[in-house]
Amino acid sequence: MKGKQILFDYLQIAAGCFISSLGLTMFLVPNKVAAGGVSGLATVLHYLFHVPVGWTMLILNIPLFVAGVIYLGRSFGFKTIVGTVLFSIFTELTANFPVPTKDLLLATVYGGILLGAGLGIVFRTRATTGGSDLAAMLINHFLPSVSVGQGILLVDFFVILLDGLVFNWELAMYSWIALYVSSKVIDLVQEGINYAKAVYIISGENEKIAQKIMEEMNRGVTVFKGTGGYTGESRNVLLCVVTRLELSRLKKIIKDVDPTAFVIVHDVHEVLGEGFSFNKKEEVI
Repeated sequence: MKGKQILFDYLQIAAGCFISSLGLTMFLVPNKVAAGGVSGLATVLHYLFHVPVGWTMLILNIPLFVAGVIYLGRSFGFKTIVGTVLFSIFTELTANFPVPTKDLLLATVYGGILLGAGLGIVFRTRATTGGSDLAAMLINHFLPSVSVGQGILLVDFFVILLDGLVFNWELAMYSWIALYVSSKVIDLVQEGINYAKAVYIISGENEKIAQKIMEEMNRGVTVFKGTGGYTGESRNVLLCVVTRLELSRLKKIIKDVDPTAFVIVHDVHEVLGEGFSFNKKEEVI
C-alpha cells in the first residue's frame, strides 16, 4: 500500500470516528437512546453509574480485544484498534457540545444518520470501531451455528433490551429506529447511491443494438452466451452499465432496433472502471 493511501485511510478513520461521536454526544446519549453495540451499552451505564461514555466504551472494548487476540488470532488489524481508540477519544472531546434538540424522534433520526455516516466511512477503509463486531466474532467462534451477522443482531438486541429495562420501553423502540437508520446509512456510504443501472438485453438483433450503443452512447457492451430454456436455442445476452440519466436513451436505442427485445434493468450501487469512478480498496493493515 502506498504511503499516501495509508495516510488517507487513517484520515478517513479519524473523520468517521469524529462524525459518529457527534451522533452520540449531540443526539443519542442526551436523549437516552442506545442504538445497540458497545456505544449503546456505554450510554445505559452512563445514566446508571454516571460514568463517561467515551472511556466506558474503551474499557468495554479492552476485554473484547484481549479475547479476540487469544481466540481469533490476527483476525482484525491495527486500523480497528485506531478506530476504537479514536471513537472513544472523540466521544469524550465532544461530550459538552450543545444538544440541538430534545425531540426524541429528531434526535433518533439525526443521531442515527451521523452515527451511520461516520461508521460507514470507517468501514470503507476496512476498519471497525470494535464493539459488537468483535463480540459477534467471538460468539461465532464458540457457537459456529450463529453467524457473525446474527451475532451482531443478538448483541444489539440485548443492549436495546437493557435500555428498555433501565429507562422505558418507549426509549427502547426509539433505539430500534436509531439502529435501523444507522444501518441503512452505513450501507449507503459503503455502497453508494443508486446512480447506475445494469441492463441485460436479449434480442435477435443483438449485434445491431450493441453497435448503436457503442457508437451513439460511447458505452461498452459485454456479450454473454446463453441458451433459451424453452427452445434450447443458443443466443447472446448483452450487458451494459449506464447512468440513470442515460437509461432512457438506451431504452430508445433498443426499442428502435427491436421493439420485441427482452430487457432487464436493475440498480447498481457502485461501478468501478472506465467511464465510472474508480477507488481501489486496500487490505486491512
